[in-house]
Order: sequence, then C-alpha cells, then structure tokens
Amino acid sequence: MNRTACKAPYFSQWETASMTLSVLERGASALLDDPLWQRSGAETVEEYARWSVNICGMACLKMILAARGEDHRIIDLARGCTRFGGYVVNEEDQSIKGLIYAPFVTYVGETFGLDAKTITGLQTPDIADVLKDNAFFIASVNSQIRWPDRQPPSKGGHLVLVTAASADTIRFHNPSGHDEASQADVELPIEIFDRFFANRGVAIRLDQ
Repeated sequence: MNRTACKAPYFSQWETASMTLSVLERGASALLDDPLWQRSGAETVEEYARWSVNICGMACLKMILAARGEDHRIIDLARGCTRFGGYVVNEEDQSIKGLIYAPFVTYVGETFGLDAKTITGLQTPDIADVLKDNAFFIASVNSQIRWPDRQPPSKGGHLVLVTAASADTIRFHNPSGHDEASQADVELPIEIFDRFFANRGVAIRLDQ
C-alpha cells in the first residue's frame, strides 16, 4: 500500500457522525436534531442543516488541513469556498450547487497555500500514481460506496478523501459513512472502488 506522508484524522460532514442513516431516511431535516450543530460554525441550526448535506468536499478539506495541525469549522470553510465560486447558492429555492473544482482549487491555493489540481479521465488503478506525487486525492464517487456490495445507479456525486492506494486497494475516509467501518480508513479492492468512481477529482499536495 502506497501511504501518504502524514495521516489525516477523520471528520464527518455532519457534526454528529452517527447521523447518516437518519439523514438518508429523513433528509436534511434530520440535521435539525443534531445536538452538536454549533460546532460547525453555522449561525443557526437551519443554516447548518441546509449546508451539511452539500459539503462532503469541505469535510475532505477539513481533514486535509487537520493533517497539518489546523482546526477549521466546516461551515467557515464552505463560506470561504463560496466566495471563490466553489459553491453557487440560490436564495430563491435554497439550492446549493457544488463543489465546483476550478474555483475550489483557487480557493485552497490562495487561502491555505495548498498545491491542488483537478484531474479528469483518471483510471482507478492510476490513483496510486497520483499519490506518489500528492498527499491526498479527493475522489468523486457515488455515495452508495458506503455499501460496497451494492451496484450504484451512477458514478460520482459525492466526495471521499483517498489517503492511500496500491495496485490492488484504495484506502479512503468517507464523510458520510454510516458506521465506523464505512467512515475512516475504509479499504476496498480496486475493482469495487471502480464501480463507484467517476474518474475525476482533485489532487492535493501539502507543500508547494
């Protein structure tokens, strides 16, 4: 297994990591009951619930920054990313579009000094090569990767933080895993990860 130079701690995209199944059952309204919502940096629980279902990418960024000893609130990261165009917020219908890779790359470079680049058309076995030159890879996968025995309806739509890869195995943190086994340091064979992987993402170096 090809390992990164530093290990990233795990963070969920919701403050109470065990709430995934409730969110899947009830939608964002389930997050109105999250007792830890204020840790997110949101001004209201409604703001927290609205954003949390959209910020798997910010959870990945929070983990990356934590790997170098920084502690950032996830909604603060989302606000910053929005200012760069990484999210597009529609106040009329309350929708949030993103994560948009190009402005995200600019955001993390200018704000945190991270050397990031978008990669498309990436074959799953080649993720190991990406990690030879980069600390992490934020990968676009189907959110059903939390149940690797299932056949997903499509690829992409959700982001996970790949921390290590070999010719046979991918290791990652999933911000919306529903239990410990599907959250931190998940290891899947290449062929299973490939069923969910949309062949794109963002590579991140910690040093420039």
